[in-house]
Amino acid sequence: MISYQNLPVLITGGAGFIGSNLAIRLVELGARVTIVDPVVAGCGGNPSNLAPVRNTITWIDRDISDAARFASAIREAKLIFNLAGEISHIHSMEFPERDLLINTVSQLRFLQVCAKENPGVRIVYAGTRQVYGKPDYLPMDEAHPIRPVDFNGVHKYAANMYHTMLSRSGHLDAVVLRLTNVYGPRMALQIPCQGFLSTFLRLTITGQGLQVFGDGKQLRDPLFVDDAVDAFLQAAKSKIRFREDRTYNIGGPQSLSLLEIAQTMARMGGNLPVTLREFPADRVSIDIGSYSTDSSAFRDSFGWRPRHSFEDGLATTLAYYRSNLHHYLDPNNPQPHCGLPEHLGIQHRLTYTAV
Repeated sequence: MISYQNLPVLITGGAGFIGSNLAIRLVELGARVTIVDPVVAGCGGNPSNLAPVRNTITWIDRDISDAARFASAIREAKLIFNLAGEISHIHSMEFPERDLLINTVSQLRFLQVCAKENPGVRIVYAGTRQVYGKPDYLPMDEAHPIRPVDFNGVHKYAANMYHTMLSRSGHLDAVVLRLTNVYGPRMALQIPCQGFLSTFLRLTITGQGLQVFGDGKQLRDPLFVDDAVDAFLQAAKSKIRFREDRTYNIGGPQSLSLLEIAQTMARMGGNLPVTLREFPADRVSIDIGSYSTDSSAFRDSFGWRPRHSFEDGLATTLAYYRSNLHHYLDPNNPQPHCGLPEHLGIQHRLTYTAV
């Protein structure tokens, strides 16, 4: 078992979905955890996510672009888990400059401070399979061409390259995990456009019917958050020689169609209705069709395998929300709200439709 006992670690985006689950696990393993998260509206951060460890961790309420202001925490960290950012593909198309600043400019500023204050520090960055775009083949491995279909994929890829370029030059020791659709406790439910799994979960837990766009045959390989956390922990303390590009795909244990996912959730939510509907015109251009992950490079190097089937992970997730729903949905206003602010001076909105 890898030891994290008394190890000082820094987690950016630590109040978010994956970041908070990672923080809780690290506290359980004995690490000294500091999180950086300003809980930017629309990005999924939620102080309630950290309730089990709030009195144990140190919380820096700053954007990572202000890294110079928490340079001492960066210097002290033996490991950095970089999970800060915006994940919404749709928001990126509506507010591209906002996405650029959150996912690219802020990352560059943060990494420059890391390289200066803690040269050679191990950083594990949460990348995304969205950088690949529409698959040429499945399952998709790391050799697949990079062809993002939205601004989020472009900006996340730029941040990916910042990590790997600074590692090749010896300034950092980073590794990038390109994650597929992660689900589990502490997902944001009341923010729209955070992915179909959060939408399905909100509808399931509130007893509503589920709608699937298109014919429902599109494949995904959902990854339970505990398995994602395992991957981060393995990558952070590994002594092996990384792949030359320092990038690994991380996916779930099985490929399921969107219709199968919806039907499973509807059944476990109380036999809710599931219907198919036409794909909205404004989302066709950023839909990638089917996707499944080839995680063999990471599996073979690190010995990692996802341990949770979709049904098992979903059962744990539903149980969590049934006990904690008041932290994730306003009972007086259960409809999702965007909450996007005028962030970093960006005020205008763009609208893209399929042609």
